Amino acid sequence: MSKPNTYESTLAHTNTFSNPSELRITDIRFTDIVDAPMHCSLIKVYTNQGLVGFGEVRDGAQKETALILKSRLIGENPCNIDKLFRRIKQFGGHARQGGGVSGLEIALWDLAGKAYGIPIWQMLGGKFRDKIRMYCDTDVDGKDTGTAMGHALKERMDQGFTFLKMDLGINQIFNEPGALNAPLGFLEEMKAINKAWYGRKNSANKLSEAEYRTLRNRQYDIYNIAHPFTGIHVTEHGLDLLEQYVADVRAVIGYEVPLAVDHFGHIGLTNCIKLGRRVEKFNLAWMEDMIPWQLTDQYVKLANAVATPICTGEDIYLKENFKPLLEAGGVSVIHPDILTSGGILETKKIGDMAQEYGVSMAIHMAESPIACLAAVHMAAATENFLACEFHSVEVPWWDDIIISKLPKPLLNNGFIAVPDAPGLGIDELNDEIISQHIHPDVPGLWESTDQWNNHVSNDRLWS
Repeated sequence: MSKPNTYESTLAHTNTFSNPSELRITDIRFTDIVDAPMHCSLIKVYTNQGLVGFGEVRDGAQKETALILKSRLIGENPCNIDKLFRRIKQFGGHARQGGGVSGLEIALWDLAGKAYGIPIWQMLGGKFRDKIRMYCDTDVDGKDTGTAMGHALKERMDQGFTFLKMDLGINQIFNEPGALNAPLGFLEEMKAINKAWYGRKNSANKLSEAEYRTLRNRQYDIYNIAHPFTGIHVTEHGLDLLEQYVADVRAVIGYEVPLAVDHFGHIGLTNCIKLGRRVEKFNLAWMEDMIPWQLTDQYVKLANAVATPICTGEDIYLKENFKPLLEAGGVSVIHPDILTSGGILETKKIGDMAQEYGVSMAIHMAESPIACLAAVHMAAATENFLACEFHSVEVPWWDDIIISKLPKPLLNNGFIAVPDAPGLGIDELNDEIISQHIHPDVPGLWESTDQWNNHVSNDRLWS
C-alpha cells in the first residue's frame, strides 16, 4: 500500500474533533471587560482534551453567580448540557442573577458543538433562517428632541438596519416645567442623587468610603422603587410633549420602518395606559417593560387598554416564569435575554412556548460577540423569532474580541449571518484586545479560580 493510502495519512487529513464521551471539564476562568458596550464577565471552560468553551455573564452582573457553580461542573462531561443545566439552574434568578447559570450553559453548548464538529443551531434541530435581523437601540448626542432622535434613527437606517428602537418616557421630559407630577421634592432628590452618583469619579473632592457607601445606598433606594409606588405621574402637558416627540421622529424616518419604544421610567399602570393611547397613531412595533414583568394582572389590563403590542421579558429567568404572562394574554411580544433566561436551550423552549400562544419573540442583547453569537444560533433555530438587539455599533473593537473564521464585521447591513462553524463559531478570544479593556475595578486576565473548586453544600431542594 502506498504511503498516501495508509491509515495514518488518512487520519492526518481527517478532523476527528475529540472523543466526546470522554470529554471532561477541568477548569473555569474569567476576565472582566468594560465598554463592550457594558461591563461583561467573559468565561472560558477548559477540558481534558484541549477544547475550550466560551460563555459570558450578563452585562452588569457579578461573575460570582458563575463562580459558585464551578464545583458543580468540574469533572463532568460538558456534552450533557441538559443534565448539568438542571443541576445548576436552582442557583440562578431573575435579571442579572440569571447570568451565571445562563453564561455557563452557553459555554457547554459551545463545547458540545466543538466536540461533535457541528454548529449549535444544528443541534437544536436546524435553522429557519440564514441571517438574523438585528435592531439597534439608539441614543441622541446633545439635546434629546424628537427631531434629533429621528435623524439618529435615520442614520441607523442608512447603516442597513431595518428595525429600530428608541427610548420614550419621563427622561425626555424630566426637566420640562409642568410635565411631571410627584410628591414635592422627590424629583429634585432623584436628580441630585443621580448627578452625585454618576459624577462621583470626576468630583474634585474624592468621596470617603463612608460617603461613598451612603451615596450608593441612597441611589439604590431611590432607583429601586417599583413603578406603582413612585408617585410619579405624567401631566397632560407631559403627554403632549411625548406625543409630539414621537410625531417628530416619524416625520423624519417615515411610517414604513418598525419602531419600538423602551425605558418609560417608573410610572404606574394608569399613566402607561394614557401614554399608550396617545402614541397608538404612530404604528409602534411594541412598548417594552412599561411596568414590572411580575405584575401579570396589570399587563393584561395594559394590553387590553391600548392597541400597540406590549412587550417584556429581558429580566425573566426560566420558561415557567414566562407562562403566566402568555396564558393571561398580557403580551404580544416576549423579549428574553439569553444571559438571563437560562441560556440557549431554555430560551428556545421559551420561544416555542410563546408561539403556541401566538406571541412572537425578540431578543435583548447588550453584550460581547459571545452572547451575540449564542443569540444568533438560538434565533436561527426558533421559528417565531422577530429581531435581536444590538448595542455596539459605536464600539470599534467589538468584533476584535473574538478570533474566528466568521465574516468581519459580524454585523453587515443590519444582519448577522448564521455561522456554519462548530459550536458558537469562535476559535479563540483575543487576549491582546481584551487586555486593553480590562475592568479597572476587576483586574486580571484568566486568573486562577482554584479557590472555588471544592465548594460543597447540600443542594437538594427536597427531603
